[in-house]
Amino acid sequence: MKKKYNISVEATLEVIGGKWKCVILCHLMHGKKRTSDLKRIMPGITQKMLTQQLRELEKDGIVNRIVYNQVPPKVEYQLSEYGDSLRLILNSLCTWGDNHIIKEYGSKSAVLEDNSLNNLAEEDAAVIQS
Repeated sequence: MKKKYNISVEATLEVIGGKWKCVILCHLMHGKKRTSDLKRIMPGITQKMLTQQLRELEKDGIVNRIVYNQVPPKVEYQLSEYGDSLRLILNSLCTWGDNHIIKEYGSKSAVLEDNSLNNLAEEDAAVIQS
């Protein structure tokens, strides 16, 4: 029997919902990453959860797992072409989150980690105007 959804957003959330999948995808939008890279830039995720989320995203065709035939083995993850179709959605979620953080806390730098995705040097006010 085929699955039935109440509304289409359920299908989206089934694939990218949860605490970590969108975060993983946002990092992968900026290029290939090894599991160890993702773990380092996402210190709050356990290794087990990271592996599980990557496997689910791979199963759904959102990320590609690239295995290099070398010793020691090297594995990288990247967005698939299908996964890249989420770019607009992910960018919109980030913009909304920026605006929400500024509304609630007054500044992104007050609550965001200082990493390459957060652009804390950027003017917080410019986000609200966008």
